[in-house]
Amino acid sequence: MFYRVRYLRQVLVLALFIAIGLSGVTANVLDVDSHDLTVLVNDNKSFLVYVSDQLTEDIDVTLIKQHEYHLDLYPETFSCRKGISAEQVVVVRGRAAGHVEVTAKSSSKDASLTENLFVRVVVAKSEAIIYSSIVFGWIYFVAWSVSFYPQIWINYRRKSVEGLNFDFITLNIVGFTLYSMFNCGLYFIQGLQNEYSERHPRGVNPVMLNDVVFSLHAMFATSITIVQCFRYERGQQRVSKVAYGLLSIFALIVIISAGLAGGSVIDWLDFLYYCSYIKLAITIIKYIPQALMNYRRKSTEGWSIGNILLDFTGGTLSMLQMLLNAHNYDDWPSIFGDPTKFGLGLFSVLFDIFFILQHYVFYRHSNKRTETVSDLTTDTVVPNDVHIDTTIKQG
Repeated sequence: MFYRVRYLRQVLVLALFIAIGLSGVTANVLDVDSHDLTVLVNDNKSFLVYVSDQLTEDIDVTLIKQHEYHLDLYPETFSCRKGISAEQVVVVRGRAAGHVEVTAKSSSKDASLTENLFVRVVVAKSEAIIYSSIVFGWIYFVAWSVSFYPQIWINYRRKSVEGLNFDFITLNIVGFTLYSMFNCGLYFIQGLQNEYSERHPRGVNPVMLNDVVFSLHAMFATSITIVQCFRYERGQQRVSKVAYGLLSIFALIVIISAGLAGGSVIDWLDFLYYCSYIKLAITIIKYIPQALMNYRRKSTEGWSIGNILLDFTGGTLSMLQMLLNAHNYDDWPSIFGDPTKFGLGLFSVLFDIFFILQHYVFYRHSNKRTETVSDLTTDTVVPNDVHIDTTIKQG
């Protein structure tokens, strides 16, 4: 009995290896060394086409350019011989800035042979702009990541969160939680990645590791601020009924869409998209409660201007990076054709400018006063350097 079980196990393992080998043969008869390539205008770059020795017929392969005027390919057509593994060098010469997808077709009736033979080519005007864009990207990533800590520090130093609007914090934690769900889902879950690939066969996963790290870190830092709201002096501050109403609507959308995804009515990828739409809506409205609170108090006391300055730096560099990339790749439709990302960045920067004006212009005198007068608390803080004379004078 023992030998029969061992024999059966060996047969199953052998069958598994054969299946894996056969699947590799059919999937990788023609392949490329990289699916992404960047080349400068009037410069040359190359990629390799790998031909497997598992090819069962002689074929001619023709490369197809999505747009004719952006680049030249040498050669555009080449032959592959059956049973012979080979490498074909394809030279790409940039002619005009832009994005071009290079695909292929063959003389074979089997269209699957060229499924994996595609290259996304970016033709750029300037290498200096490419590196400048990368530097800007890292700077605004750091600025946005650090921007949470000035508020945490000022709360700790004052042992108070008076002046920090609770609606803003509540909307922030919900937004970053949904953003983290979207990023982690597309970055870590293979099933969601497969759904994305089915919809965008030659597309690139839009979520990168830095997106995952930023969103999780933002959720963590916002959670620290929430803990401070429970521990430190907060006066009469609380989450408003309007915020509760908005959060109830958002929660209803998430629950319903999750139920539809669980029942296979929609894909889980659609569920993540709905979460991202809620995050976008929160980004638009979350600054309004804090701006109104500062206006009513005629003060920005308790609201960290460091947070705003760093957010302004990150938002400005993010938009500048988009403008540089649009110029370098002649890709202005990415901004004006789909203005969501640029519009949200501009919206946030405009709010940052408004907060800066509130802090340094509109309410600068009230921020300097040590006596705090607020409609959020009934306490009045008396400065330490003021001596109250309680002596009864003799008449």
